[in-house]
Amino acid sequence: MNATAKNVLMAAMLVTAVAACSKKVKEEPVAPAVPSTVAPPPEATTPGAFTPEDLDRDACLRQRIVYFDFDQDALRPEFQAAMACHAKYLRDRPSARMTLEGHADERGSREYNLGLGERRGNAVSSALQANGGSASQITVVSYGEERPTCNESTEDCWAKNRRVEIVYTAK
Repeated sequence: MNATAKNVLMAAMLVTAVAACSKKVKEEPVAPAVPSTVAPPPEATTPGAFTPEDLDRDACLRQRIVYFDFDQDALRPEFQAAMACHAKYLRDRPSARMTLEGHADERGSREYNLGLGERRGNAVSSALQANGGSASQITVVSYGEERPTCNESTEDCWAKNRRVEIVYTAK
C-alpha cells in the first residue's frame, strides 16, 4: 500500500472515530413557564408508618424532652423507647427534620454549660441514629444555661433545666 492510500485510510478511520464518539443532543421544545397550582403529591405512606399528625396524637412521639442527671451527658434508660419512636418517625418521613436543643442548669461556667448542652444533644442524636434515624435529618444546638424552664435555685428546678428538647423543624 502506498503512502497516499495509508494517509487516506487513516484520515477515514479518524473521522469515523470522532463521529462515533460525539454526543447526539436531542432538543426538546421548552414549555412556557406557568405557575403550578397543583400541590406536590404527598409522601407515600405504608401501613404502620407514622404521619405528621402522629406527632400530636402518639404518646411516644409527644415525649419531646429528654432529661439528664447532674453533670451527665449519658442518656437515661427510661428515654430509650422515646428514641426508638422518634427514630422510626424519621425513617418513615425522610423529609422530616429535627433540631435537638441541649440545655444545662445554672451551675458551672457558661462555656462548660454550652459544651455540656452540646454533648447532651449529641447523645440524643447518637441514640436516634442507633435506632435507624438519619444524621442528615438531625441538627444539634446548645443553649447551655441560657434558656431555663425554671428559675429557682433548687434541685427540682435544676433537674428540669438539664434537658434536650426535640423540635421538629419539618414534619
